[in-house]
Amino acid sequence: MNEPIIEFRNFTFQYRAQKKPTLIDINLRVAKGEKILIAGPSGSGKSTLGCCLNGLIPFNNPGTISGELLIGGKKPESVFELSKMIGTVLQDTDGQFVGLSSGEDIAFLLENLARPQAEMIERVKVAATLVGAESYLTHSPQRLSGGQKQRVSMAGVLVDDAEILLFDEPLAALDPLTGKLATALIDDIATRTGATIVIIEHRLEDVLWKKIDRVILIAEGRIVADTTPDQICVSQQLTEVGIRRPLYINALAKAGVTKTMTDRPGQLATLALTEADKEKVRVFAKVGVGGEEKTTVSAASEQTAVTPLLEVKNLGFTYPETNLRALEDVSFRLFPGEMTAIVGANGAGKSTLAKLIVGFEETKTGAVIYRGEDMYDLTIPERAERIGYVMQNPNQMICKPMIYDEVALGLRMRGIAESEIEERIRSVLKVCGLNRFMKWPISALSYGQKKRVTIADALALSPEILILDEPTAGQDYRHYTDIMEFLRILNQEGVTVLLITHDMHLCLEYAKRALVFADGRLIADCPTYEVLSDPILAARASLKETSLYELANICGISEAKDLVRAYLKPHSSDYDIEECND
Repeated sequence: MNEPIIEFRNFTFQYRAQKKPTLIDINLRVAKGEKILIAGPSGSGKSTLGCCLNGLIPFNNPGTISGELLIGGKKPESVFELSKMIGTVLQDTDGQFVGLSSGEDIAFLLENLARPQAEMIERVKVAATLVGAESYLTHSPQRLSGGQKQRVSMAGVLVDDAEILLFDEPLAALDPLTGKLATALIDDIATRTGATIVIIEHRLEDVLWKKIDRVILIAEGRIVADTTPDQICVSQQLTEVGIRRPLYINALAKAGVTKTMTDRPGQLATLALTEADKEKVRVFAKVGVGGEEKTTVSAASEQTAVTPLLEVKNLGFTYPETNLRALEDVSFRLFPGEMTAIVGANGAGKSTLAKLIVGFEETKTGAVIYRGEDMYDLTIPERAERIGYVMQNPNQMICKPMIYDEVALGLRMRGIAESEIEERIRSVLKVCGLNRFMKWPISALSYGQKKRVTIADALALSPEILILDEPTAGQDYRHYTDIMEFLRILNQEGVTVLLITHDMHLCLEYAKRALVFADGRLIADCPTYEVLSDPILAARASLKETSLYELANICGISEAKDLVRAYLKPHSSDYDIEECND
C-alpha cells in the first residue's frame, strides 16, 4: 500500500459517559485515492470511527483515547484544520444545516474560507447541479424532504477540493433510484478528483453497485474483517454480525448455487454464472411459484368483501408558504389487518399524505375517513387514539431527555398506572433492541437507536393503525428484522400497518400491497412484486428494480416476477391482489 492518508494505530476510544470503550484497538491504513466501505451493525462503533476522522472526536465529544490517529501523516489539532482536508456528509442532515436557504448552506464552507462572492455563486451552482439540488437553492433546508436534504449536504462538501470525503449513511434518506444515482455520483467524484472516499453505510448491496476497493467490517468496537467485496459477499461474517447479504447472493443460495470469491460475486455485473447455475435458478423460479396453488383475490372483490378501516377520497394538498402542490386527487382504501407499503421518489407526497391522515396538516381538498367517519373535526390527540405515527426524523419527535420517560410520555398523558407503564415499556424496548438502554439518556444514542425509541413510543400506545415513515432507516439487519417481525406479529393480530419506505427489501419481504406515488399522484395500487418487476413503473416512481429482477434477466427467466415470488414464498400471504391498478 502507498503511504497512508489515514492511519489508526492501536486506537481505542471511550466516551466519558460510557463504562466501556466504543472503539477497541483499531488498526487501519487507508491509502490516498482509496475508496472504502465501513459496515457494521447499529452501535458497533462505525459512526464513532467517522467522528474520529472529521475531528468531532475528541474536539467536540471528548473522551479517553489511547493509540494514534494520523491524517495526512499528522496528528489532528482542530476541527477547523481537519475541515480543510475532510468533507463530511452526516447521517443526521438536520444537525449539519446552518443556512437560511439551501444555497447559503452549500456556500457555508466557502464563506468561512473568504472566497470571492462570484466564485462562491458559481461553485454553489456547479455543486448543486451535480447532485440534482439546483431547483431548490432558495428553499429553506427545513422544508425539504429527507432525500433533498441529503443532496444539499452532499453539495456542501463538493464546493471545495477536500482530499478526503466522508459519507455517513449517505443513502439512508434517499429513494432507491436517487440512491443509485448518489452511489454513481460518489464513484464519479472519486474518479474525477482522486479523493479518498470513506463510506459508512448499512445498505451494502447498494454501495457495492459501484467499485469499492475494500470493505471494513466492524462489530462491538473492533475490526472483524478488512477484505474485498468479493470475499465479504460469500463469507458468513455479514450474517454473523447482522448485516444483510445482497439479495442475489441469497437467491442463488436458495436455488442451490454456491459461489466463491473467485467468481467475482461482489457485483452482479461481474459475477460468473455457468449455464448449469442459470438452469438451477430457472428451476427454482418455476417450482417456487408453481409448488402451491394460491387463492387469487382482486383488489375490487377484496374491497367489497370488507369494510375499509381507512379511506382517502380525492385528497389534495398545497403548501401555502411555497404554493407547492404536494398531493393531487389521491384516493385509496386501507383494510383491517393489511400491511401496505407507500413507495415513490423523494418529494412525491408520501410524508405529506401521512401528515394529513394524522392531522399535522389541515385537509382542505378531499377527505380522510376512519371507520366511516370523516376525521376533519378530530384533533391531533383524538386521531392519535386511533392512528400511531412514527416520523422519518426521530429528532422531531423526541421531547424527553431520558429513554424511559420518553416512551412513558404518551401513556402517562392517558392516565395509565405506573405499574402497567413499566411493563409496556420493558416489552416494547425489548422488541426494539433497546431494553439494556432503558435508563439511558437520549443524548447517548446513535441516530438509528433514536429511531427505535420513536417506534417504541408508538407501539406503547397500541394503536389500531400504525403509520411508520422509513421505520428501518439507519437500522442494521438484525434490528431491522426484529422490528419488522414484531410489526408482522402485530399485523397478524389485527393492527393495520402502513409503511412509507425506500427500502425495497422491506417491501418485498413484508408488504403484500404497494401504493406507488409520483409527483403527488397515486400512480399504482398493486402487489409489491409487480412494482419491483416492472421497469417502466419503477422508473416513473424513482424506484429501481431489485437485483432479483436483474438476476432473472441474466438467467433468461421471461417473467422476472416469478423469481421474485419464488424468493418470497416463505413470507407470502394467503392471497395476492390480482393485478396493478394504475
